[in-house]
Amino acid sequence: MNTLIAFDKFKDALTASEACRVAAEALASVQPDWRIETAPLADGGDGFCQTLTELSDGEFQKTIVIGPTGEDVEAQYGIIDTAKLQPGARAMLNLPVGTSKLAIVELAQSSGIALVPQDRRSPWTTNTHGLGQTIAAARESGADAALVGLGGSATNDLALGALQALGFRFMDRHGNALAGLPTPERWPEIQKIQPPEREGDLPLRIACDVENPLLGPNGAAAIFGPQKGLMPEDLERLENETARMAELLCKAVNYGAQSLNTPGTGAAGGAAFGLMIGLGGRIVPGAELVFAWSDLEEKLARAELVITGEGRFDASSLQGKGPGALAAKARAAGKTLRVFAGSCGPLPDLSLAGLMQAISPEGMPLAQALAETSANLARCVRSSFAETI
Repeated sequence: MNTLIAFDKFKDALTASEACRVAAEALASVQPDWRIETAPLADGGDGFCQTLTELSDGEFQKTIVIGPTGEDVEAQYGIIDTAKLQPGARAMLNLPVGTSKLAIVELAQSSGIALVPQDRRSPWTTNTHGLGQTIAAARESGADAALVGLGGSATNDLALGALQALGFRFMDRHGNALAGLPTPERWPEIQKIQPPEREGDLPLRIACDVENPLLGPNGAAAIFGPQKGLMPEDLERLENETARMAELLCKAVNYGAQSLNTPGTGAAGGAAFGLMIGLGGRIVPGAELVFAWSDLEEKLARAELVITGEGRFDASSLQGKGPGALAAKARAAGKTLRVFAGSCGPLPDLSLAGLMQAISPEGMPLAQALAETSANLARCVRSSFAETI
């Protein structure tokens, strides 16, 4: 049987590549005659850099940057040869002619919510300065374009911190440049944004899967602010300041204010907006890009059985995430589907729920489940396919 194994990460336990390897080895042990292909998945969040860089046999670099709460953190990024890109991925990126080295940058590495303890999470005080520093480091490493994966952010700063690291200045009413980071708590001091004079910044592509606009009831602050520590009584104030800063940024680079309504610009606390307006970035759908990057459509066409999953599979998995998108494609194509996850949550489609299996034994403590994820996944795959389906 032709089988496609395509997992996203099991957070804090297995990378996407590791999960695919564990499942493939387990399946081969009980069905040695089956033809198995793998395709690690990712969206724009945790694991984006590692998955795409490994798929393209790229090299990893590390740099020390300012983290979301001001402390130094180590951020990893990848450098790949664009000649190794699959044609579909190359078409989606639509990079300038002559681009040879592409940096893979993951916002979560420098500005991710996982870097901030629960009691210190706040959209008012966190920043993306480290993201800009990572992009600058990639440029210095020889990259002539960058792909930034958005997801898992701790911030709601419109990527103004990243822009500051790349030469933007934020001026007060006296014409003095802001000292320190342009976090939202300091936005009332800013009356003008001054872009850098230099030309020739890296062509930028922004990978994300949310379609939320910057503002409004479905915008960055309203939807994602609470998980970053935003109190309900502060929403209106943050919304108003976000709108004002967005208009200042548009004015600084002579960009039309209609961009405030662009789908996707609310991703990562408005970072998609800031990178699009300030650096000329173009938004591309993260999961679809990863599919193209791994030639997943061709692998799916060859497959009779599709095995996918991630750390937790629930209704949110069906909102643009890789495993959910793959599950939908597999079912639409009439493939046999199985979903394995560390834990499973409610789904609107009960028929899909019947194809899911939680790999952690009921009642197992989380710490133990994380430590035994590899063994649990292998055990479930072996027991599920010990007999031909």
